[in-house]
Amino acid sequence: MRTDQNPVSLRSARSASVVFGAGAAIGVLGGMIGLGGAEFRLPLLIGLFGFAALSAVILNKAMSLVVVSVALPARLVAVPAAELAARWPVAVNLLAGSLVGAWAGATWAVRMRSATLYKVLAALMVLMVAALIVTHTTALDGLALPLGAQVPAGVAAGFGIGVVAAIMGVAGGELLIPTIVLLFGEDVKTAGSLSLLVSLPTMLVAFARYSRDGSFAVLGANLRFIAVMATGSIAGAVLGGLLLGVFPDLVLIPLLVVILLVSAVKLARHN
Repeated sequence: MRTDQNPVSLRSARSASVVFGAGAAIGVLGGMIGLGGAEFRLPLLIGLFGFAALSAVILNKAMSLVVVSVALPARLVAVPAAELAARWPVAVNLLAGSLVGAWAGATWAVRMRSATLYKVLAALMVLMVAALIVTHTTALDGLALPLGAQVPAGVAAGFGIGVVAAIMGVAGGELLIPTIVLLFGEDVKTAGSLSLLVSLPTMLVAFARYSRDGSFAVLGANLRFIAVMATGSIAGAVLGGLLLGVFPDLVLIPLLVVILLVSAVKLARHN
C-alpha cells in the first residue's frame, strides 16, 4: 500500500476502512488482555502497510501516545487519582531509569542499520511473548526487597523498559505491570494505572529524541493515516475491554503468542 518515500494514500474509502479496521483489530486484541496493543501494531505497519522499520517505530510511538493519553483518564475511574498519588515513589523510581532509557533507546534506533533494526525488533517481540506468558499464566507476588535493593532495581528495570519501549514504539505496559507487581508489591489493577503514569513521560522523551532525526518527517506525511488508525485502535480497545473475560486465557494467550512469534519471524527475515 505504500513505498518508503510516499505516504499511504487514504483517498479511497476502502483504504481508510482497511487502516481503521487494522487499528480496531489491534485495539480489540490489546483490550482483551488489558494492554494498548502496540506490539501487534508494529508488525502490521511493516508487513501490511509497507513502512520501513524506523518509520514504523516512529508512527507506532505516535499512536501509542494517543492511546495512552486517552486511556489514562479512563483508568482514574478504576483507580482514583488520590490512590495513585499515594504511590508516587513507585512511579518516580521507575521514571529515574525509564527516561534515560527512552533517550538511549531512541538514539540507538536512529543509528542502527535498517537490517539490524529489523532483527532487534524481532528479538524484542520474543521478549514481549515471554512477558505475556509470565504475566497471564503465573501468579505474581512481590519480591519483598529491602529499600536499599528496591530503589536501584527499579532504576535498572526502568532503564531497560525505557530502551525497549523507545525502540519498539510501544508504551511498555507489558513489561511495566509485572515489574511494578514484583518489585513494589502492588496489585495488578493499581500496577496498570501506575504503568500509564510511567509510560506517558517515557514516550514523550523518546518522541523528543526521534524528532531530531530526519525520519521524523514520516509523521507529517502520514497525519491522516495516524488519525484513522489511532481512532480505530481506541474504538477497538473499548470493545476489547467489554470482551474482557469472554474468551478464556487458555484460548486467548496461546493465540496472541502465536501471532507475536509469527510476526517476530517475519521481521527477522525482512529485507
